[in-house]
Amino acid sequence: MKKIVVKLGTGILSAGEGRIHSDRMINLAQGIVDLRASGIETILVSSGSVGLGMGKLGISERPKDLSLLRACASVGQCLLMNAWSKAFESVNLVASQVLLTREDFKSRDRSQKVQETLSALLEQNVVPVVNENDSVSDEEIKFGDNDVLSALLASLGKAELLVILSTARGLMTHPDIGDLVPFVAEITPSIEQMAQGTNSPTAVGGMTTKIEAANIATKSGCAAFIGSGEKPQELGKIVNGQAEGTFFAPCGLELNERKKWLAFFPSPKGSLHIDEGACEAILLNGGSLLARGLNEVSGDFGKAEVVEIVNPSGKTIARGITRFSKEELLLIQGKTNSEVLDSFQGRNRPEVVHRDHLAPLQTYLD
Repeated sequence: MKKIVVKLGTGILSAGEGRIHSDRMINLAQGIVDLRASGIETILVSSGSVGLGMGKLGISERPKDLSLLRACASVGQCLLMNAWSKAFESVNLVASQVLLTREDFKSRDRSQKVQETLSALLEQNVVPVVNENDSVSDEEIKFGDNDVLSALLASLGKAELLVILSTARGLMTHPDIGDLVPFVAEITPSIEQMAQGTNSPTAVGGMTTKIEAANIATKSGCAAFIGSGEKPQELGKIVNGQAEGTFFAPCGLELNERKKWLAFFPSPKGSLHIDEGACEAILLNGGSLLARGLNEVSGDFGKAEVVEIVNPSGKTIARGITRFSKEELLLIQGKTNSEVLDSFQGRNRPEVVHRDHLAPLQTYLD
C-alpha cells in the first residue's frame, strides 16, 4: 500500500481555552477511512497537547519555564489521545499513541525500532497518532509544532506524500497581503524568505518550520503539501492534487518524474496562448517557452505561478511555472530574448517558462 504522513497543527485542533475541535477530528478520521479504501495508509502526527494542557490548567500564555511547559504537555496529551480515540472509534478504527523525541532519530538502531513499530501498527489496521514526547524533552520544545517531526517520519517510512495542515492556506508570496504560491518545483532561498514564524500563544514554528519540513521531505523523494486543515476530510482531494494549497515536488527524482507533479497540478491561474513555432519547440524539441512565441496572455497571475499553455487551435498542450507576471508578459510578448533582457535589467534569463518547469500534456502529433 502507498503511505502518507498527515500533520495537524495546534491551531486546527484547538477550539480555544483548552477545548478541542472534535468535529474536525471525526472528519479527518473519515478521510483516513476513505484513503484506506483506496489503498493508502496514513500516519497521523498531531500537535495540541501543550495547548490543551494550558487550557485545563488555566494558563493563558505558553510557559517559558520548561518544567511548567512539560506539565502542560503531560496533562494535554491525555486529553488529546482521548479525543483521537473517540474520533477513530466513530469510524470503526483503532488509534495508537506514539511519543517520540529527537533522540529517537539520532541513532540508526532507535530509528529502525520506530519504523518497525509503525509498520506493525499499520499492518494491524491501527492508525498511529504521533506526537513529540514534550513531557520528557531535555531541550526547549522546538520540533516546530511537529512539522520537522512529521518530515522525519515521512523520510523514515518512505512515504509518498507529507501533508501539513494548519490555519494557513499555504505558502504566500507575502505574509499579509500576498498571493498563494500553488506549486514549488524546488525550495530556493527566495522560497524560504517567504516564510515567517508564528505569533500564536499556544503553537511554535509557523511557516518557517513548515518550509523546513517540506525541504526535508522533498530531499528524501517525498512530495509535500501545505494547506488549510479547516476541511481535513478532503484528504482525497489533496492526494489527487485537487486541493487549494502549496504542493512541493519531490527532489532526487528524474526530471520527467518531477514534471508529473506539475502536469496534474490543480487549476492554473492563467493562460499563455502561443504560436505554432513555439508549440513545435516545446512538444518536438523539449524547449522552453520564449516571449517571441507568445501571442496572448489571459488570467490574473504573478511570477512563479502555474499557467496553462494553449496552442493556436485553443487546445491546452502544456502546463508550466511562469517566470514573469501577467503585467510583465504583456510588455514583452513577441519580443526577442535580447529585448526581454533589455526590458528587465535585473534578469539574467529570458525564458517565459523554462523547460525544467514545463510539463507537456500531449505530443506534437496529438
